[in-house]
Amino acid sequence: MTYADNGSKIYCDSYLKGIIVRKTGWSPEQYLKFEDERTRPANDLLSAVPTAEVEFAVDLGCGPGNSTELLLKRYISAEILGIDSSAEMIAQARERVPNCRFEQGNLDTWRPEKKADLLYANASMQWLSGHDTLFPQLTQFLNINGSLAVQMPDNLEQPTHIAMREVAADKRWAEKLSGANAARSSLGDASFYYDLLKPHARRVDIWRTIYHHPLKGLEGIVQWFLGSALRPYLAALSEEQKPQFIEKYQELLAQSYKPMDNGIVLLPFPRLFIIATI
Repeated sequence: MTYADNGSKIYCDSYLKGIIVRKTGWSPEQYLKFEDERTRPANDLLSAVPTAEVEFAVDLGCGPGNSTELLLKRYISAEILGIDSSAEMIAQARERVPNCRFEQGNLDTWRPEKKADLLYANASMQWLSGHDTLFPQLTQFLNINGSLAVQMPDNLEQPTHIAMREVAADKRWAEKLSGANAARSSLGDASFYYDLLKPHARRVDIWRTIYHHPLKGLEGIVQWFLGSALRPYLAALSEEQKPQFIEKYQELLAQSYKPMDNGIVLLPFPRLFIIATI
């Protein structure tokens, strides 16, 4: 699930310690290298939605359409709209799920043409600030018995992201990357979202799951985040600096993640799930 493209495209073909670093803007190809792993939490979120009758659903931050496809399979007769800020992702989604409608747009300013039965946001809302006003506003776009379903990576304090911030502080590019750390919004805890949404919903379900993704060494961790969290950092760097950043990042990862004998690294990945039903 993706969102918030800043318009930059990164093409870095540097060969670095077995990594081919390619398109790291909102690249559908890079994102879908880990399609099964990225789609699993999307499916877990959808399976917990209590709303059975859905005539109109919106996939907020639809990315390349893998999450939209889940909505279509569950709600076969529903009208489904996918919204994403990336033109590349929208093009991929239209090709993948031709039976659904897709529009390019920003989630923080998006308004529906009519009320929905399901607003579904898988791994998109972490790119937006102002949850205290945005989330209650989204509940106003729902029909009675409709649900707002949100899943967000909750990993800013994981070693993967601490390392990104440490590398970004390097004097070689610190000035360029002064704003990159702010690309992701810090999440509130479960109590914050419960207190925020309960006045607007008759039922609020919140849980946190830690997935453990088997990846091929430290290079696998880098490849995973090239499709998401590394984008804002690499977008601000020159072609010469990008592989230097990745090399330093991988050195820091080695301090926290040790490959097993078979070369696999298990990447802990916590995610926060929220379903508010009105």
